[in-house]
Amino acid sequence: MELMNSRHTGKVLMIISAFCTATGQLFWKWGVHQLIYLGVGFVFYGIGALLMIKSLSLEKLSVAYPLMSSSYIFALIYGGLLLNETVNLQKGIAVLLLMIGVALISYEK
Repeated sequence: MELMNSRHTGKVLMIISAFCTATGQLFWKWGVHQLIYLGVGFVFYGIGALLMIKSLSLEKLSVAYPLMSSSYIFALIYGGLLLNETVNLQKGIAVLLLMIGVALISYEK
């Protein structure tokens, strides 16, 4: 598999880990009302943890770990689309700044 040999594999795995972590937390929130969602949330969170461990084994900590903050982006999207939370301009700008910061930190020549 070409992805596993790419120099960006650790970064990609960390972003997928952030997605799984945010998804797990979303299911935990839903799990307050339906117990099965708690189990699904634990599965997503566990997958996220395993992917994070693999990512950290492939990438420098100072590059990979800031990518975990992309979970905030997923959480904002989930909040707006699935939980009917208000996503205003201030939150949008904050996410944009977060994305720019993560891109600058994880960029290497």
